[in-house]
Amino acid sequence: MSANDPFARLPEAAPFTVTSTTVADGDDWPPAQFSGIFGVPGGKDVSPQLSWSGAPEGTRSYAVTVYDPDAPTGSGFWHWAVADIPATVTELPEGAGDDTGSGLPEGAFQLPGDARLARFVGAAPPAGHGPHRYVVVVHALDVESIGVQADATPAVLGFTMSGHTLGRAVLTATAETPA
Repeated sequence: MSANDPFARLPEAAPFTVTSTTVADGDDWPPAQFSGIFGVPGGKDVSPQLSWSGAPEGTRSYAVTVYDPDAPTGSGFWHWAVADIPATVTELPEGAGDDTGSGLPEGAFQLPGDARLARFVGAAPPAGHGPHRYVVVVHALDVESIGVQADATPAVLGFTMSGHTLGRAVLTATAETPA
């Protein structure tokens, strides 16, 4: 894994808690969270279950992102981005990030990630490249709607959120494809 810290140049934000029944912080992604789209055997591109608590006062919405800072691209790889999750919502069921976003709350929407698909795309580290980190973040925001278009990139979402982020809850899973 690289030393790339995806938060190194972002404004400070209050920590809060995110947990998952799918994967614990620091553990390996289960097979269902690997990518069938990219042909990983057993991969199903199933987004993880997420629950969060302790968001800062003034939170008016959330966004969720999943990012691989260790992808051999020079810019990492965005696997999932969800915007405009209402502040009253504190969990997403496993599989919420399917093609239709069927498990997302009303008003929330998925942005196309680096695979240009508006859905969760599972882990697919290149064979023999070593372990990759998958940084799952729930962002607590001070606006009800972040104001990005549904076809925006996760990088545009991140840029737009930078002035509106009150808190971040982070869970990191890992994955590796043997050589």
